[in-house]
Amino acid sequence: MKTNFDQIINRKQTHSYKWDQSEKLFGDPDLLPLWVADMDFECPPAVKEAVMKRAEHGVYGYTFRPDSYYPAITSWFERRHDWKLEESWLTDSPGIVTSLSLAVELFSSPGSAVILQSPVYYPFYDVIRMNGRKVAKNPLVLKDGRYEIDFEHLEQLMKDGAKLFLLCSPHNPGGRVWEKEELARIGALCEQYGVLVVSDEIHCDLVYEGKKHIPYASISEEMAQHSLTCLAPTKTFNMPGLQSSFMVIPNPKLKRQFEMRIKTLSIHMMSYMAVDAVQAAYNEGEQWLDELLVYLKGNVDYAIAYLAEQLPQVKPMKPDGTYLLWLDCRGLDLDVPGLKDLMFKQARVAFNEGSMFGTEGEGFLRVNLACPRATLEEGLRRFCEAAKKQ
Repeated sequence: MKTNFDQIINRKQTHSYKWDQSEKLFGDPDLLPLWVADMDFECPPAVKEAVMKRAEHGVYGYTFRPDSYYPAITSWFERRHDWKLEESWLTDSPGIVTSLSLAVELFSSPGSAVILQSPVYYPFYDVIRMNGRKVAKNPLVLKDGRYEIDFEHLEQLMKDGAKLFLLCSPHNPGGRVWEKEELARIGALCEQYGVLVVSDEIHCDLVYEGKKHIPYASISEEMAQHSLTCLAPTKTFNMPGLQSSFMVIPNPKLKRQFEMRIKTLSIHMMSYMAVDAVQAAYNEGEQWLDELLVYLKGNVDYAIAYLAEQLPQVKPMKPDGTYLLWLDCRGLDLDVPGLKDLMFKQARVAFNEGSMFGTEGEGFLRVNLACPRATLEEGLRRFCEAAKKQ
């Protein structure tokens, strides 16, 4: 049975971070939220059924990972990404950002430089700065409406002493799915200069036809040994509230260090609901995901065509993956406060304002396309009509 992604699900009054904070954050309870990166779709039926079955039991006790847990993960990555994972490489953590922060704490020194590629998912900055490290920006180069890596500058940062690199793959907010050659070139530099890579690959399953996500650690043994990969089913299957993620760490020494810190903080236990939900997602969610990707691609195409017709001075960056659309709004000639006023006050719609992803994002907006087409249509209509009145 096909999923009806056009179904409007009322998420208000559900403690939704996305839908129930508009008045607090933006001053308007009826503002249309297209910002936080969760989807306005139901999870796969198998996930919903697994959670309901767990809830019905009524005793919500401490929970361990059954023998069937890790095979569900390894089977998925072999099927979807041609990546043969060893169960001994896997370590659970509460979330991707937690993993990033722990990696910065463990594998860099206070005051040292940690590389990121801006503009990028804003918690990258937080986990570096709040751990007392320095952000070493390797700004992406916008060329022909697409981000590319400045490898010469990246190498210079490594020459200057940076020993940790936070990679966002696929890239958020730009939607780039990095090519194998690009990743291999990063790997060669990291091997040459002794740099450890922490690769956030949470959007790995959300890639459109014609593109393929290549896991960083899958390219070579050397790259596997100098990397930690952050993964989760939560973006793929719209279950971030279940707080489940895991790391792939083929290097035994790095894995021991990471697991020791996880246990020291006592954040190694699984959520009661998450265990069965993760297994159901990876074992039974494939058809749902394939249907979702078709629907999301339709939303991408719709948004790009609509903006080209209604507001051509705004240039969308066509994404290879993710359900995020990065809009170059510099043609509107608005500063950061002006863009915020246009969105929140005039259009009464919330996209992510670009400077939160770094100064390189100033003049840009990030739109969450993972919603029913009618919601997207309304959000874009509001924005374009308000922008035309400028």
